[in-house]
Formats: sequence, C-alpha cells, structure tokens
Amino acid sequence: MTRRLVRSLAVALPLAAAATGAIPAAAHEGRATGPVRLSVGWGDEPAYTGVRNSVQVTLTEANGGAPVTDVVDSLKVEVIKGEDKMTLPLARAGAPNDYRAALTPTRPGSYTFRITGTVRAQNIDESFTSSRTTFNDVEDIASIQFPAKDPTTGQLATRVDREVPRLEAAVAEAEDQAASARSLAVAGIAVGVLGLLAAAGALFAARRRAAQPPPQARRAAVDHPESVTR
Repeated sequence: MTRRLVRSLAVALPLAAAATGAIPAAAHEGRATGPVRLSVGWGDEPAYTGVRNSVQVTLTEANGGAPVTDVVDSLKVEVIKGEDKMTLPLARAGAPNDYRAALTPTRPGSYTFRITGTVRAQNIDESFTSSRTTFNDVEDIASIQFPAKDPTTGQLATRVDREVPRLEAAVAEAEDQAASARSLAVAGIAVGVLGLLAAAGALFAARRRAAQPPPQARRAAVDHPESVTR
C-alpha cells in the first residue's frame, strides 16, 4: 500500500505542477521581492562549458506561489563571471511565467545572474550567485568526455593567448634578421660597385698609358722633329 502511494504521488505532483503552470526548478535559488518570488538558475543542469544553455527565471506570487503571467517583457539578466559581464534580454519560453536567456558558458566555475526589470509595478534588481547551496556552478565538459578528452574552446583560446607573444617575438626576430641581411647585402653591393669602378679606372688608365709613346720617343720627337716626319 505504501509503495503504491509513493508511486502515485511521484506521478501526481509533476502533473499538478504542469497544470498550474509552475515549473519545478532543480537546484534553483528562490527569493521573494515585494509581491513576486523569483526562482533563478540554469535552464539545463548540470551546466557544462561549451554546451548551449540558458538563464532561467520563473516568476510566482510571493504569497501562495501562483504563477505570475502578466509580465511586461522588460526583464533582463546581467551575466557576471569574474571581471566579464554581458547583459541579455529575458524572453518567455514554454510556460507563461518561465523566462529565459540563451547562453553558452565557456569557463567553469561560479556565475552571477543579476535580474533587473519591472513586475507588477515592482522594480526588480536582484543578484543570484551559483554555489553549493543555490544553483550549480558550471562544470568542465572534460569531466564527462569519453574516451578522449578534447580541449574546450576556452582551453584553446588560453593556448592561443599564451603562444601569440612567442609568435610575435619570433616574427620580430625574423624581421630583425631580414633587416640585417638586407643591410649586409646593400653593403656588399656597394663594395662590389666600388670594386668595379676601381677596376674600370685602372683599366682606363692602363689603356691610356699604352696608347702614349714611351718617354724616349717623345724626347726624340722633340729634339729631332725631322726624323718623325720622315
């Protein structure tokens, strides 16, 4: 009898929740602000790096827990991870009191969701941070990969960031070496040109000397011009 009762309750409770529009949230943090209660967490839990997910906000009345469905689409969520921040609009998804913002977390660890907007003339500005007592931190996808653990996009980005300075240093060194090689090449060309000019000058001088008569002949021509004419 007891087992039958437990099984009946296990089936009846989810059906009752679906009928009232309330969405049971696993490992979500609930908090009342004025007449409204917010239940905040990941749309799919556990959340893994590199896997598409969403920020989920479920709205119910603070007293009684009835679904709050008359909400103007003004809710936003600021997702905070360390020093990084991003603001996303929250839109209805599924049940009328279920609001979500699509998100793909790329780093493991703790995340904070800051919910802002207006619900039933009540200004909302509440922050929810993942933890063991609220909603799940993001887990590294490698923890469930099998048989091989592929690097995540975040790990690849970290490797690229680490290798870029080395690559830039190697490129700079190669450019310096190329500049030095060009300087040496220019200097070599200049030396070669000077050598050619010197050789040409020596050849010209040699030919000029060869075209002139020896000194004895020049003196004989001056002393005895008649011999030259004969």
